[in-house]
Amino acid sequence: MVDLERLRRDAGISRRRVALAAGIDPGYLTQLLAGDRQPSVAVLVALATALGADLSIRAFPTTGPNIHDRTQARIVEELVRIAHPSWRRSVELPVTRPARGFIDIVFDRRRPPDVVASEVHTRIDRLEQLIRWAQEKAQSLPSSDLWASTAPDADVHRLLVLRSTTATREIARRFEATLRTAYPARAADVYTALTEPDRPWPGDGILWADVRGDIARILDRPPRNVALGR
Repeated sequence: MVDLERLRRDAGISRRRVALAAGIDPGYLTQLLAGDRQPSVAVLVALATALGADLSIRAFPTTGPNIHDRTQARIVEELVRIAHPSWRRSVELPVTRPARGFIDIVFDRRRPPDVVASEVHTRIDRLEQLIRWAQEKAQSLPSSDLWASTAPDADVHRLLVLRSTTATREIARRFEATLRTAYPARAADVYTALTEPDRPWPGDGILWADVRGDIARILDRPPRNVALGR
C-alpha cells in the first residue's frame, strides 16, 4: 500500500479518483492506507491497474514456516510454567507492521514496566536471518492488540530460547561474538528476572532449554562448554 500511495502522489491524483477508478469505496481506500483494513489481491490488482502499475507478489523467507514441532511446544509450555505470576503471558501474538508474523511468547508486566518478545528455536538454520527477524518482530509490537494494555513507559526486550543440542551449542561457540552483540545479557540474570518477582530485566538475552523425551527444562545458565551468556 505504501508503494501505491507513492504512485498516487507522484501522479497528483486524489484518493477519491483512484478509488472510483478501481471500483472501490473511497472510505475503504482510506482505511486501507491507514492500515485499518487488509486488502484482497483483487483490490490490489484494481488499484495498481488504476495507477498504471504492475502488481508483484512475492513470498520472502523469514525464519521458516509457522509450524511448530512438538519439542518447541514443550519448551513454550515450560517457559509459561516457570514465569513468575507477575508476568502476563501472550502466546503466538500476531504483529502486522512493519513486520508481519507471530511472536512465540510475549511476557509483559507493569512494575517494573517491561515487555519481552520471546522466540523459541530448536535449531538454527540461518543465524543472521533469525536475529534480524526477531528484531523486526519486537519492533512491531506496537501494532499488536496487546500494546494498548501495556505500561506506557515499558521497555521492549528480546529473549531467544534455544534448545541445547550439539548443533546449537556449536553455533553458539562459533558465532559467540555475533550472538553476544545481539543478546548481551547474562543467562542467569535473565532466568532470575523471569522467575522471581520485581527483578529488573537485564536486557536482550538467551536462555537454553534441555529437552529429554517429553520433559523440557529451562536452564538457569548456559550449557557446559558454552561461554555465551556467562
